[in-house]
Amino acid sequence: MARISGIDLPPAKRVVISLQYIYGIGNKAAHDIVTKAGVDLATRTKDLTEEQTRTIREIIEADYKVEGDLRRDVTMNIKRLMDLGCYRGLRHRKGLPVRGQRTHTNARTRKGPKRGIIRPKATAPTTTRA
Repeated sequence: MARISGIDLPPAKRVVISLQYIYGIGNKAAHDIVTKAGVDLATRTKDLTEEQTRTIREIIEADYKVEGDLRRDVTMNIKRLMDLGCYRGLRHRKGLPVRGQRTHTNARTRKGPKRGIIRPKATAPTTTRA
């Protein structure tokens, strides 16, 4: 089983597909890595030799920011926006959509489940006796 960047790649899938299990590597980057490593696109992960696995690992370490480093950078960028107090930072802070989507309806993923309108309970009128 190939283990790259702390991720166990699925053995039955093609290398191009299994590389996409690594955070920060998408379709284009996976194709570029496999091509640069000289591995056939149809090769399954279980059929990789140790040499090919090592080559892929070295290419990823040299050219791409993946997993923990990338997650840390993304988190730091969001924190920076929030500290600046810019519009995007305020949207992150409030938990609302950041990229201009409407919020009158929809936006349930960012806003969370609907909360009903809280109405005060009707109380019986109080009478004062003199």
